[in-house]
Amino acid sequence: MVKVNVKNGELSQAEIDAYIERANKLYPGKVVESIDVAVDGEYVDVDYNFADVPFQRIRRITGYLVGTVDRFNNAKRAEVGDRVKHSVSAS
Repeated sequence: MVKVNVKNGELSQAEIDAYIERANKLYPGKVVESIDVAVDGEYVDVDYNFADVPFQRIRRITGYLVGTVDRFNNAKRAEVGDRVKHSVSAS
């Protein structure tokens, strides 16, 4: 359920539904959590707030950009195991 916050005025339920529908059409790959609508006479300012997107860590391993090594074959997994891992120490 999308929460709609209206400031400085009022909107009908039909207008609120239209703003929610517009947000879903404009941003099909995102989850809209809330919409802030500031009414200024005949004009409105609309601000969309989206749900956080989970971040997947990507590393460069043996020349490839990967998130995990689960799709590597045995030879590539061996390469990963043989890598020299460097550490950084604070002075």
